[in-house]
Amino acid sequence: MQNVMHQQYMQRCFQLARLGCGYVAPNPMVGAVLVHEGEIIGEGYHQQYGGPHAEVHCIEDALKQHKDKIISSTLYVSLEPCAHYGKTPPCADLIIKHQIPRVVIGCSDIFQEVNGKGVQKLQAAGVSVTVGVLEQQAIGLNKAFLTYHTHKRPYIILKWAQTADGFIDSVGEERLLISNEYTNRLVHQWRSETVAIMVGAHTAIKDNPILNNRLWMGKSPKKILWDPHLRVPKDLRLFAQQDETLVFNRQKEAVEGNIHYLQVNDNEMIRDVLQRLYDWQIQSVLIEGGRQLLQLFIDAGLWDEARVIVNKNAIIRSGVAAPVLSGQQPLKTVYLANDEISYYKNSNNLFVHGVA
Repeated sequence: MQNVMHQQYMQRCFQLARLGCGYVAPNPMVGAVLVHEGEIIGEGYHQQYGGPHAEVHCIEDALKQHKDKIISSTLYVSLEPCAHYGKTPPCADLIIKHQIPRVVIGCSDIFQEVNGKGVQKLQAAGVSVTVGVLEQQAIGLNKAFLTYHTHKRPYIILKWAQTADGFIDSVGEERLLISNEYTNRLVHQWRSETVAIMVGAHTAIKDNPILNNRLWMGKSPKKILWDPHLRVPKDLRLFAQQDETLVFNRQKEAVEGNIHYLQVNDNEMIRDVLQRLYDWQIQSVLIEGGRQLLQLFIDAGLWDEARVIVNKNAIIRSGVAAPVLSGQQPLKTVYLANDEISYYKNSNNLFVHGVA
């Protein structure tokens, strides 16, 4: 019975944590719930990078009306509380200060400044600690954070739309619109959940995209352009917003206004790109095309998740063939009207256990 209750409160932690999606990176998403005799007396989540952590908001919430109950309550938190001074004081110290006797944790934090130290500090102060409740879900919640710190690169999501007969684009100059209006809104939600969005030169020139999430609430991603030969005109819409834009190329390293030109090594282009993005603290990237750029990441094996949209009614009989995945493991398939959306993971990523 206790395990069932632990799982119910941990699920609530996950719900709260997801409210910070798109706002807290490069920090992890974290939710916390304080429970006294079966009653939730405080809730909180990490809301903004640099702001108070989930445990702080949760305890502050409980202090409003349940101050006297805190010392006999159980704190549930989706990720191990921190034990170090960063942009905020250690959450483990706050838990000890308020004499919370029991803490239940979803999963450990692999970040080197935490990584077991939070649990050790709590236990040394006499706090009863349980770790690993719904652990796989807790890990999956922060798959981008964990990938970033383990593999020293961003979490890479590949996305493309293709026709029922397997084409991603037409051969001519006219833009081919494949996905429907409902799926387009979903794609903009995906954009709001990632730190950056990346397209290749051909896609930028042919589609002239804005690369924001205007069809969904929240923060728009940072823009990244793969333009090896610097052939993309500066009057395109992706440059018009005066947003900071990274342009990976083979020719120059320079800063011109809001555009950062980053020169990459010809021999290790994709790995070099990922290293530079890691240095920029870009934790996750949604790669939206075109085919050549997507296939470069697939062939290098440097991707984590793929989201493939197939319009079951669209047949064009000729065009640019869709990328070919390799090393993938199916996660789930959903349908939005005539669009079939299939989610895959790279079999080598151990942090992906499903799709939230």
